[in-house]
Amino acid sequence: MSEASESVPAGGGAAARAGRAEQRRTIASRYALLPLRLFLGVTFVYAALDKLSDAHYLAGAGDPASFVSQTQAAKAGGSPISFLLGPALDHPTLFALAVAFGELAVGLGTLLGLWGRVAALGGALLNLSLWLTVSWSVSPYYLGNDLAYLMAWTPLVLAGTPYLSVDGYLARRAGRDRARGLAEDHVKRRALVDGGIAAVAIGGAGLLTGSLTRTFGRDKGAAPKQSAAPVSTAPAQAPTVPAASVPVGGSAQVKDPATGDAVYIVQPKAGQYCGLSSVCTHSGCAVDAPKNGQLYCPCHGSRFDAATGAVVNGPAVKPLPKYTVTKDGDTLALGPQQS
Repeated sequence: MSEASESVPAGGGAAARAGRAEQRRTIASRYALLPLRLFLGVTFVYAALDKLSDAHYLAGAGDPASFVSQTQAAKAGGSPISFLLGPALDHPTLFALAVAFGELAVGLGTLLGLWGRVAALGGALLNLSLWLTVSWSVSPYYLGNDLAYLMAWTPLVLAGTPYLSVDGYLARRAGRDRARGLAEDHVKRRALVDGGIAAVAIGGAGLLTGSLTRTFGRDKGAAPKQSAAPVSTAPAQAPTVPAASVPVGGSAQVKDPATGDAVYIVQPKAGQYCGLSSVCTHSGCAVDAPKNGQLYCPCHGSRFDAATGAVVNGPAVKPLPKYTVTKDGDTLALGPQQS
């Protein structure tokens, strides 16, 4: 930036304006990757702390939102790397914590610009593994966010974090050391040692933050959204739709008055009606309306049977909550959620 300033002609003439415009373009090019770097760094730090503070993440196979259940679903759902998931299922707590703390290390390294290419490579590998597991069955592919994150890491893997970063500071200091005549081995050794000290300090702070988050920040009382109290059976409160709006294989959408969640009233066979929650049991996304006998979740690709709510394709492992539906003349009324 200082070099660009020195090259700008003084005064207000055309040459000076052109010089200032060139300087702005140079600065913009230099910091072009900064917004992407900040976004990825903040996102990975947030994702790590979110996992560590989630009571479901390490809950075990009995919880459909746990690391174990998600890994089992990915293995059963046709992941191309399912043969590599065995060790993760053998030592789920170790691998779950490794993923969370790995995300934290990647996020902090990216934000602070310490060993930027290494941090970016770590982020790319994490998103590659997620794309090949939980997002592999998402169709069409562009609805899977892990592939987009994988591509977003590529510029930082190539360019690193040379500006507004620890890497940039160490590189500039190494340049000054060379200008002073220090031997190249000494310059490299000093940069490596100081970079290592910074990594240990930042890593220690990250481990402390993650450990405190896991110990004190976990929401032990959290309950899955689908376990909310059932809908009131009082006729005045029961949502209704015309029976003609729900043809065989079709659906109509109403709202659960107890939770506010959307519910699809379906008629899988002539004269058979039921309600299915629109809340995916994998991560709480809204599933699409029934089509071709299935309900599809666009977030991670889970599919559910439109007649029973059963899981057809993971990563979800728990069926959609089901509601009773009663027919009175030409009207269908949503009943209580079934246990």
